[in-house]
Amino acid sequence: MHENLLNYYEESEKLRSVGGYLKRIIQLMLLFRLDLCIQIGDLFSFMHELESMASNRGQGGIQQLLAAEQEAQHIVNAARSAKMARLKQAKDEAAKEIAEYRAQMELEFQKKVAASSGDSGANVKRLELETQQKIKHLSTEAARISSDVVQMLLKQVTTVKN
Repeated sequence: MHENLLNYYEESEKLRSVGGYLKRIIQLMLLFRLDLCIQIGDLFSFMHELESMASNRGQGGIQQLLAAEQEAQHIVNAARSAKMARLKQAKDEAAKEIAEYRAQMELEFQKKVAASSGDSGANVKRLELETQQKIKHLSTEAARISSDVVQMLLKQVTTVKN
């Protein structure tokens, strides 16, 4: 009979879903209670108590499972919301970096436009000066070699080749 009681106890253990520490305490309490019941000869009432405890533990185990499922769902929801918050934060940071880069590029472009348009007046004056210098140089060269060119042309026109 003692062996049947232990088998029943082992089956009731399968129904419970408590942690190892709590399971060990319950196990020790049941064994202590079993020893007391054996000593006083009240085994039948103890078996009845074990049956009622097992059915209560089964319902308690279901409640514990439901509570654990709810807790797990809360953890998953918290992880999802943290992930979504991090994705939103990353998106906001990326948008901020893009805006800063765009502003930097726009500033550089405006500086280049201002530099090229601001120098356009100076460039025009420089080009006019260079053009005047080249015209003056060509005029002096033409004046210097014009007598030689005239002599060469006259020689070519007046000389007859056979």
